[in-house]
Amino acid sequence: MWLIARRSFAEGWMRLAATLLAALGSIALIAGSLQFALRAQEAVSGSDASEYFRADVLVQGGTVDADDPYAPPDGRIRLDQVESRPGVAAVAGDVAVAVTAARLDEKAVTASAEGRTLLRPWVSDPRLNPYRLEAGRAPAGDGEVAVVRHMSRAGKLRVGDTMTLTLPRQTRRVRIAGVVTVQGRGAVAAGDLVLAPPETVRRAAMLPAGTWQSVWVKAAPGVPADRLRGELARDLGGAATVRTAQSVRQAQTAAAAGEGASIAGIVGLLASVAIFVGLFVVANTFGTLVRQRTRRLALLGAIGATPRQIKRLIRLEALVMGTVASVGGVAAGYPLSALLTRLFARDGFDVSAADAQFGWVALAVPAAAGILVTQLAAWRAAHRAAGVSPVQALRSTVTEPRGRRRPRLLAASAIFAGAGFWYAVAVAVRVGEPPGPDRTFGVALMITFGSMLTVTGLAVLTPFFVGPLGGLVGRVGTSVGGETGRLAHATITRSPRRVSSAASSLMLGVALVASVAMVTLSVHDRFQEAGRQVMAAEHAVASTARTAEGGPAPLARDVAARLAGIPGVSRATALTQTQVKLVSPSDRSGPDQEPEPFRFLVSGAEQAGLRDVLRLGGRPPALRPGQIALSSTVMKERGLRRGEQIVVRGAQGRVTLTVAGVYHDPSHLFAEQALVAPATMDRLDTNAATQAVLVRGGSPQALARAVAAVPGVRVLDRDAYVDAASASLTRALRATYGFVGMALLLALFGMATTVSMSVAERTREFGLLGAVGATMRQIRSIVRWEAATVVALGTLLGLAIATGTLALLHVTTGSSFLRPDPPWWLFPLVTAGAAVATLATSSLPARRAAAVPVLEAAKAE
Repeated sequence: MWLIARRSFAEGWMRLAATLLAALGSIALIAGSLQFALRAQEAVSGSDASEYFRADVLVQGGTVDADDPYAPPDGRIRLDQVESRPGVAAVAGDVAVAVTAARLDEKAVTASAEGRTLLRPWVSDPRLNPYRLEAGRAPAGDGEVAVVRHMSRAGKLRVGDTMTLTLPRQTRRVRIAGVVTVQGRGAVAAGDLVLAPPETVRRAAMLPAGTWQSVWVKAAPGVPADRLRGELARDLGGAATVRTAQSVRQAQTAAAAGEGASIAGIVGLLASVAIFVGLFVVANTFGTLVRQRTRRLALLGAIGATPRQIKRLIRLEALVMGTVASVGGVAAGYPLSALLTRLFARDGFDVSAADAQFGWVALAVPAAAGILVTQLAAWRAAHRAAGVSPVQALRSTVTEPRGRRRPRLLAASAIFAGAGFWYAVAVAVRVGEPPGPDRTFGVALMITFGSMLTVTGLAVLTPFFVGPLGGLVGRVGTSVGGETGRLAHATITRSPRRVSSAASSLMLGVALVASVAMVTLSVHDRFQEAGRQVMAAEHAVASTARTAEGGPAPLARDVAARLAGIPGVSRATALTQTQVKLVSPSDRSGPDQEPEPFRFLVSGAEQAGLRDVLRLGGRPPALRPGQIALSSTVMKERGLRRGEQIVVRGAQGRVTLTVAGVYHDPSHLFAEQALVAPATMDRLDTNAATQAVLVRGGSPQALARAVAAVPGVRVLDRDAYVDAASASLTRALRATYGFVGMALLLALFGMATTVSMSVAERTREFGLLGAVGATMRQIRSIVRWEAATVVALGTLLGLAIATGTLALLHVTTGSSFLRPDPPWWLFPLVTAGAAVATLATSSLPARRAAAVPVLEAAKAE
């Protein structure tokens, strides 16, 4: 068997090379997806680098949120209260201010992974300073900063360059004095850091002189951190929260690891699609390869080879091919991962802070997956090869026996049952989970698994559709081409598996493209419709920079004041936003269940004339200080009532609010969960981010002149702002484009390989047609009619899967953004694309088929 396998490799290396390339591409997609997932997990879970690694104790003003280690404390602490205590060797004041950094060309510098860009004070005391200068010097003046290495690389910033910092209340230009690392890393778990002189940061945070959010403490020699923590907690009482720096680092590491796991889960979903496409393509090409050698396998059986030996032969070939493809695929996965990293970074998810992974998981898992994929793909081919009867060695062509229909139907039924199981799980998730992103993601995951099984089941049944559809195409071909069409019909219906292999690859490609296109168009149209419905203002002033989620970055608050006095402007309302935690009432799901923390976004807007800029459903009343209006979704999920008092925890501490109204924001862009007046927002967070300034009246030219002196600001009309604001909510869709594009290329390559191999399989047939008088044009026409059948079958099944998947997503998620109502032009566009792709991949094989000499056909297997 080894000698036979070696001879098969030597004689059919071109056919094997095509299958090998398909396997290599599949494994490269798997390895690149896994590599990107590992980099994303490391980048999100940070790095184990911490700015607290030299400190022993952290003294934080007021109280802290135990559920969020990154949340700022809600009080203030004076430095001299801690500095004079026994056992304290050194102290440093600390405060974190969220900022947006942009280059002079107004392009924002994206923070590492899911982190933020924070303005922090430079620590001058070497006993506490965690920052190592890699270039330049420490910031000394008011307009100087140092940045972490990831920020320098991502923004292509060097020492001496100038960049723009958007602070909560102003925008200013700063000069980069140095580039630093933390424990050898280019970023910390919280994200990117911009370091400035302490007084500059304190003023930006609007803190009184001598006060800070936190104080880093270095214990005196011989004083344990735990003992110093206890003494400081006793001396300061309830005015501060005192924790060891190690406990804070551990809490941040655990939180970052959870975020990394969630990101890895999302990327893993996309990677599962890559694995499925790889398995699908390799199974098709390997099955075609085995079918080409039907006569040789039959001859082996005729001379005494047992079915077990033939199976071993096929698996041995698959093992060799899988091993070679795994080595090449793992190597190709690294540039593929780099491409994915760049694509995701453009959409606000930058994992370049994490280096390429070379551990056993990054190397062994895709290699093992490659071998497993090729073995699984070869299993069915080996089983079919073992069933080839010796009498088939005498046939020039092979038709599929009728007796194989029953096992195919049973296999398809089992696969569809598995798909039904995942669809049922999706319904259960819809019923059991409250509305929100977690439920939507869970439902989408189950629907994706079910749809992949549906594609597999239809691929198993595809040969049954070839006959009726081939007959229709044959009749059309006969009416158009006469005898050529009749011959095409005969070649199509004689071996349905040959046509179905190419059609199933095209079906997968069409399903991928059409599903993403339908979801994208549905979401985009719904955002446009709902955004125009809610936004009454004609213009919005927003930042040119983007957040890590892809939406417009916050503005400085002084922008609204610049617009208020412009002639023709009747309203200029600043839309602010902050996140709070619901403290009371707690989760009412049941007395025996541990209450889960509930955080939601609160939007702040001037109540006078609010309806001139926003048309919110339910028409909430004008809110007074201390009142809050909640969306109907939040009210229903938390079981709240109008007039009820709630306690929330914001950046300034706990605040008691009264629920004064219920409303609905169908666009999810302006006030998705809660709305308050500006005075209430100041009680929650004095540095709340300004998302945009909504303007009623005035001309775009006048508005642009008013903000011309503010860098990184632009004036948008209603549609443009809705597009920009929805970018953060559609980032997950944009992130899939790279994966889908590569999977589509792989599926098309598999289809091209299958078509080419099917033509080579019929070398004898085409040569004999030429011998009896068929012209080259007629032979090419036969191949093209066969390609037309592939287009019709693959496109119909692919569009059916895409439409059905979107309909299931609409039903199971209940989202109005996923409507199974695609535009009419999408279907002919996808069909035309499928036809172009199929004809392009079949043109060269058609020419090769027409050029087969008669003598070569006589020698062909």
